[in-house]
Amino acid sequence: MNLNTRIKDFYDASTPLWLNTWGEQMHHGFYGQDGKRKVGHQQAQLDMIEAMLEWGQAPARVRRFLDAGCGVGGSSRYLALKYPAALGLGVTLSPVQAQNGRKYNEEAGVGDRLAIRAQDVYSLDEEEDGPFDLIWSMESAEHMEDKVALMDLFNRLLNPGGQLIMATWCHRPEPPMLTKNDHRVLGKICDLYHLPPLVSVPVLGEAATQVGFTDVVTDDWSAAVEPFWGAVINSGLDPRNWPGLIRAGSSTIKGAWAMKYMKEGFRTGAIRYGVLRATKSK
Repeated sequence: MNLNTRIKDFYDASTPLWLNTWGEQMHHGFYGQDGKRKVGHQQAQLDMIEAMLEWGQAPARVRRFLDAGCGVGGSSRYLALKYPAALGLGVTLSPVQAQNGRKYNEEAGVGDRLAIRAQDVYSLDEEEDGPFDLIWSMESAEHMEDKVALMDLFNRLLNPGGQLIMATWCHRPEPPMLTKNDHRVLGKICDLYHLPPLVSVPVLGEAATQVGFTDVVTDDWSAAVEPFWGAVINSGLDPRNWPGLIRAGSSTIKGAWAMKYMKEGFRTGAIRYGVLRATKSK
């Protein structure tokens, strides 16, 4: 079974449980840059979108945007409401996520402006699907193996002067080289969450620069998001969620087990939460 099929199957199975537990935002929360701001976890997820838009220097006006790896389109709808004149496209490998996303679009009143499709990001075409003024990639690039090809695609899909804003899981920068324990933790995370090998934040930035992006800036927001994993683990330990976990099947149960490795990875520094902004040259 190839990687895309495993990712699709994982999210097809696990999405209903996440929606019942957390709602439509399928990403980390933001707790201030030091991670110490006290805020409800679902509000922190919305705060993450706003923090990324501000840090990422999102355009004041957007005619078209792409949410690359959109889940059920939580960020897509947020962007559609923030930019009421914009047309949006969200893509996900999961038909279950796409179907839920389209339903939520109608409920939010943006169904006529926001399309959500079950489609591989790498299959997008700049003439048929683009160009976009903003590409948003929230915790999806870790599933995409060839980072240079991904950055090249995003660069081609953007209008001149368009902006890329990305948040993704990474491993810590080298040197020093990753330790044996780092490799163990990262290997478990990648295996259980169906990820190709992770890259470091600097490598992500180098990939963007290599394909011609300008004003490439990266940062490490690990401290800002780390409290979210404690909340996710606690939700997994809540007996009220166990029936849904069992119904979701073995891959979701393994994903829940992987949370302990995420927690360990953040504690040891092996895993990092990287953010990137970049501009297509005019």
